[in-house]
Amino acid sequence: MANFPHAQTVVITGTSTGIGAACALALDRLGWRVFAGVRRGQDGEALRAQASPRLRPIILDVTDTPSLAQAVETVRETVGSSGLAGLVNNAGIVVAGPLEVLDLNDLRKQLEVNVIGQVAVTQAFIPLLRLGHGRIVNVGSIAGLSAMPFMGSYSASKFALEALTDALRLELQAWGIQVSIVEPGAIATPLWRKSNEDARQREAAASPEAKVLYGQAIAGVRERVKQAEQRAVPPDAVVDAIVHALTASCPNTRYLVGADAKLRAFLTRVLPDRLQDRFLTWALKLPRPS
Repeated sequence: MANFPHAQTVVITGTSTGIGAACALALDRLGWRVFAGVRRGQDGEALRAQASPRLRPIILDVTDTPSLAQAVETVRETVGSSGLAGLVNNAGIVVAGPLEVLDLNDLRKQLEVNVIGQVAVTQAFIPLLRLGHGRIVNVGSIAGLSAMPFMGSYSASKFALEALTDALRLELQAWGIQVSIVEPGAIATPLWRKSNEDARQREAAASPEAKVLYGQAIAGVRERVKQAEQRAVPPDAVVDAIVHALTASCPNTRYLVGADAKLRAFLTRVLPDRLQDRFLTWALKLPRPS
């Protein structure tokens, strides 16, 4: 890898597509040295083809300890005592479905990727961030502030990321390490298309009883989600927030991205729980108590 002594260095997880890829390319254009975490070599090559020689894909599965250890060593060999200027925890998955019938292995996978994996990556890179007086940006979701029906597993993981961000911000302030979280609403990325496909597979494999109990409600929510996807903002809006969190002299602790995220956050603050439930029941056309 070519030497770029004046470039600030950032590690970004989950850069194969969507927000992660857009963020890696944007920071590369801004002159950063980017280590772009991917799980497959072919995804890294596709990203490298769009970038400058500064961008270096690294194999990084946030749930795989040897993969993470090798990624840290690769970055350490490059940055040396200069350390890291930034870590963007973007990798994540969506597991959807009614909590009553959700396979517990799917729940474990959701939390392993979106919670445990984020902590593992952060722990591994903190020594380099401490050297570089770097910053941490966690990519959360409005689902971490306002849970949705049939998205309880995903929402739980993002609620957890909110707590982790708050704790880290206080724990690491002694070393000047700023910690922020970005909270997007509907963003036009392949993640949601993949999650919809996964959800359909789970529904197809569900028991007849589960289909009777939840089939109508899920169909209604899916229709509302499809409408929301048509209004989704591009990943660039999230990238702008991440760049600000990494570069501003006084970054925000939280970044709400998208009109829908701001509306849901506002309603969460001002409406009592029962009124929020009524609003979501109306908006999502959920079955009402008989």
